[in-house]
Amino acid sequence: MKVSNAFRIMPKKIPDRRGCFYEAFRHEAISRIIGHPLRVRQANYSVSQCNTLRGIHGTRLPPGQAKLVTCVRGAALDIVVDLRVGSPTFGMFDVTHQDADSGVAVYLSDGLGHAFLALSDDTCMSYLCSTEYMPGTMIEINALDSALGLPWNLAESPVMSDKDAAAPTLSEAAAAGLLPTYEDCLALYARLGAAG
Repeated sequence: MKVSNAFRIMPKKIPDRRGCFYEAFRHEAISRIIGHPLRVRQANYSVSQCNTLRGIHGTRLPPGQAKLVTCVRGAALDIVVDLRVGSPTFGMFDVTHQDADSGVAVYLSDGLGHAFLALSDDTCMSYLCSTEYMPGTMIEINALDSALGLPWNLAESPVMSDKDAAAPTLSEAAAAGLLPTYEDCLALYARLGAAG
C-alpha cells in the first residue's frame, strides 16, 4: 500500500466440500508485519445499508487507536487516509474492495484515518481495536473533501451521520491542530516495538 504503516491482509483460504476455512488474525504474523504486537482491547461491528458512507475517522494521540478492519457480511469500498501531519504520505489514500467472500482485511496504524462506503444492504464491518474507545479523542474528517478526491464513484448522495457530514476538511483539521504528527506516531510505534 502507498500509505506507510497501512497493510492489506489477504487470507489463504482452504476450500473443501463444506465451504472453506481461513485464519482472519494470527498474532505472531501481524506483529511481524507491523513491527510490534497488536494488542486487541476492543472489538466493534457496524451494520450499514447500501450507499452508507462512514468516516473518515481517526483517533488523537494519546491514546491513538490502531485497527484491523474486515468486512464480514456484504461488501464495502474501504479507504485508508494518512492524517499524520509531516508524513511523506500525508493526505494520500489507499483503496481496498472488501467483501465477506474474500476475507481481505486492512490494518491501519495509529494516526491513520478510515472510511468506507457500503456497497450492499446489511454490510457488516468488524474492527479489532488496539485501545478502548475514549470519548473526546475521535477525529472526524469529511469523506467528501474535494481536495482529497476519494474515489467513491457515487451515483447519488450517500447516507451519512450528521457528525460525518459536518466534519472539517483535512486542511481545516490540520490548521486547527486536530491531527497527530508523524513524529509523534513514529515515537509511539517505536515504544510499542520496544515494549514487545
